[in-house]
Amino acid sequence: MGNCLSSQSADDLSLLNESEGASLPGEPPPPPPYQERVQAPVYYPTPSQTRLASQLSEEQQVRIAQRIGIIHHLPRGMFDPGSEPSDKKVKECVICMVDFDYGDPIRFLPCLHIYHVDCIDAWLMRSFTCPSCMEPVDAALLSSYETN
Repeated sequence: MGNCLSSQSADDLSLLNESEGASLPGEPPPPPPYQERVQAPVYYPTPSQTRLASQLSEEQQVRIAQRIGIIHHLPRGMFDPGSEPSDKKVKECVICMVDFDYGDPIRFLPCLHIYHVDCIDAWLMRSFTCPSCMEPVDAALLSSYETN
């Protein structure tokens, strides 16, 4: 009575080996393994146009590279809500409408508005103005370099 579980026959093992990766009789085959497609980056030569990098002219590629360079020169930080309940800090990113959490990576614009890094970087690739005050980011940035 106790021996029925302790010994496996060759038929049991062959059934196990055959069932790996196979479907049961009468059932559809399992789907192929999940494969994530890597999408080519999309760029915005103008706010209303989207193009792949291979579709951009050399001049457009240079302008986008300059824009990326300026974006990466904007200061970054980590969100810290402060210890005082009276601190009047921004509580949410106005682009994604999600509250900032302690330690979230943020980017500061020259107008002193803050946003999630991923949100504002994508925004600035389309439009070089602050989403809150519509201040041109490049003009404010260039004027700050000229005063130094």
